[in-house]
Amino acid sequence: MKRLLIIGAGTAGTMIANRLRRALDVEEWNITIVDPVETHYYQPGFLFIPFGMYSKNDVVKPTRDFIPVGADFVKAAADLIEPDQNRVKLADGRTLGYDVLVIGTGAYIHPEETPGLREQEWGRSIHEFYTLEGAIALARHLRTWQGGRLVVNVVENPIKCPVAPLEFIMLADWFFHEKGLRDRVELVYATPLSGAFTKPIASKHLGYILEQKNIEVVPDFVVEHVDPDAKKLVHYDESEVEYDLLVTIPLHKGDELVARSGLGDELNYVPVDRHTLLSKTRDNIFVFGDAAALPTSKAGSVIHYAVDGFVENFLRYVDGLDLLPSFDGHANCFIESGFGKGLLLDFNYEVEPLPGRYPLPGVGPFALLQESEMNHWGKVMFRWMYWNILLKGKELPLPARMSMMGKWAR
Repeated sequence: MKRLLIIGAGTAGTMIANRLRRALDVEEWNITIVDPVETHYYQPGFLFIPFGMYSKNDVVKPTRDFIPVGADFVKAAADLIEPDQNRVKLADGRTLGYDVLVIGTGAYIHPEETPGLREQEWGRSIHEFYTLEGAIALARHLRTWQGGRLVVNVVENPIKCPVAPLEFIMLADWFFHEKGLRDRVELVYATPLSGAFTKPIASKHLGYILEQKNIEVVPDFVVEHVDPDAKKLVHYDESEVEYDLLVTIPLHKGDELVARSGLGDELNYVPVDRHTLLSKTRDNIFVFGDAAALPTSKAGSVIHYAVDGFVENFLRYVDGLDLLPSFDGHANCFIESGFGKGLLLDFNYEVEPLPGRYPLPGVGPFALLQESEMNHWGKVMFRWMYWNILLKGKELPLPARMSMMGKWAR
């Protein structure tokens, strides 16, 4: 019997296990998923917790609820991948062999990599919302915070869900309006990029939004260190951004397992063919989700579209056929903009976000590069779709490859 081993029971690993369990002959293929954690997290929901929109119960479910019948779940940490021997050593001493390996080990924040960030003010005047614990702690802090200078800072890219910091600061604008504190809060978005929206067409259509909300943008700001006592972010050129409350998006890196196994780049992401997700150095290792070094967003929609094209490609792979360039980097991102409205971006490797309607031309119901209430509801509805459709490997009636239908080329 052939062995498919999946490391990571997050979004990517779970979706692949469900899709391939249905596609592969159970008498020919054994599917095993390895993960040390028995809780599955709906990570896009972490954004809503600081503002009281979601609670912990909205974003966690048991991992085993989504493991397909006929697949094995091993609760253990993978300690080392040995690709020359086609095996994975587990932290508990066991060894699992494979014929094909799928790496879906994700990405994690590393605040300790920025001097001064995770010191005495961590959890006091410095918070994050990229972990469940961090989001809950920030919710507690905002519940009684009476105002001041709130700075949202992205330390370095790439990060999970690149639009989440923008969403946070726009939701903060709404949140403090609702609390009657907006005139006592100064909102600042400090980014290492050239602006809040860096693609020319998106910038043309959306560049006004933060200015309209009285949110200051500090572009090209690369943090060298944080001075937690003086409450300052310090750039490499020694310019500074002061804060009373810092919401940081720390440096992200792939799993240390990737580094230990010699499969990653300097940030522990695995280089892959950007159209097939096959490792560039190993012909029986595929990498999905945040673990892959790809020139596209580290977001759930990217995983969904990549997995959509993977099933057919995997069947070709096991039959010895050439892989098809099935994944085009397609991503779409709903962006909460506050006050019950949202934005939507749809793009791929080659095509930047364009205005228009999605998914149906002239109908939508979602508007591209425009604020609308329907976009907000699209974001809200995605949680139900995630738990009930995407994780379980069910297909959506949408093409995996990006379509130009409904888009205006301007």
